[in-house]
Amino acid sequence: MILEVAVLDVREGEGDRFEAAFGEAQALICRQRGYGRHELRRCVESPRRYLLLVWWDTLEDHTEGFRRSADYRRWRELLHHYYEPFPTVEHYTPLLAGEAP
Repeated sequence: MILEVAVLDVREGEGDRFEAAFGEAQALICRQRGYGRHELRRCVESPRRYLLLVWWDTLEDHTEGFRRSADYRRWRELLHHYYEPFPTVEHYTPLLAGEAP
């Protein structure tokens, strides 16, 4: 499983609109091949910063499947104008995991 990580800095005063748009946009990734789950979190210390985590079966499910789809074009229309600066997206593979005792 691959974890997509994006730190999203949203334009000042646009948080509520971004969250509403994300509410619509999330259905677009949920129906993609290889999609596992996702989380959107807001930063406590910097409220205009969000963390998007998306679990994919493979890197290609995200980079080739979703990003080359009509759904991704709609995702861009809904969300990309909220970012300042435009986010860097990185992908991670699991190494170690733990649980509380």
